[in-house]
Amino acid sequence: MVQERTGSPHGQGGPAAKVAVVTGSESGIGRATALALARDGFDIGVTWFADEADAQRTAEEVRGHGRSAQVRHLDLTRLPGPESVIDEFADALGGLDVLVNAAGDNRAAPFTEMAFEDFRHVMQVDLEGPFLLSQRAARRMIGQGRGGRIINITSVHEHTPLPSSAAYNTAKHGLGGLTKSMALELAEHGVTVNAVAPGLIATRMSGLEGADVHTVHRAALPVARPGDPREIASLVAWLASDAAAYATGQSYPVDGGFLIANPQFTTSDLGAGEGTP
Repeated sequence: MVQERTGSPHGQGGPAAKVAVVTGSESGIGRATALALARDGFDIGVTWFADEADAQRTAEEVRGHGRSAQVRHLDLTRLPGPESVIDEFADALGGLDVLVNAAGDNRAAPFTEMAFEDFRHVMQVDLEGPFLLSQRAARRMIGQGRGGRIINITSVHEHTPLPSSAAYNTAKHGLGGLTKSMALELAEHGVTVNAVAPGLIATRMSGLEGADVHTVHRAALPVARPGDPREIASLVAWLASDAAAYATGQSYPVDGGFLIANPQFTTSDLGAGEGTP
């Protein structure tokens, strides 16, 4: 489990805050997760890819909860190299207790028409990036000797394929397998590794960012609406807590019943492009 630290990274004495790095925290699930962890007492490393101003807004909201925040650019299409951001955050914030791999992307096309460049792009962002970031984080956590948490944001499409998204399906299935492999090897060091698999969530990727989810009807889903990013973040926050010390190697769907209904092959009610988080 994550052990309480003593001593401030700024040399002021007393218990030091725990530190979480949340990739893709400029918006959506990443932002909601960063704020949930800040409310739970974590200092936060915020990363952005497209919009630094959005990331700075996330950081300001973190600080509004009385926590420290650092902001860094992270481009997972330029691997290897960007994974060094883990050590930058740990050095700036005084350690590393939690990594949440929330950054992701999809480029949809029928399998026979998908360009190799698009396939590689999705694999880099959604699988190779989390591999390198998690490897760097695990080394840091092991070296600190107090355990830690790695939480991968996959998708319901870790478990069932999304049509015309071979790259996304492959990457998310792969990230699910990587989660289990890491969990098996890192448990002896007190580092747990889990996945959270969102269904249709009101984010930029789904085209529903900022929507009041209780006013959007999706009849194909048992819970007939999209999810709010905060509904994903609440589970991530639990997995990052001491209460989850015995949970590892699992994937936790949060999908309004999508996987039990699996409506994507029988209805268009989900809407174009809205099967992913």
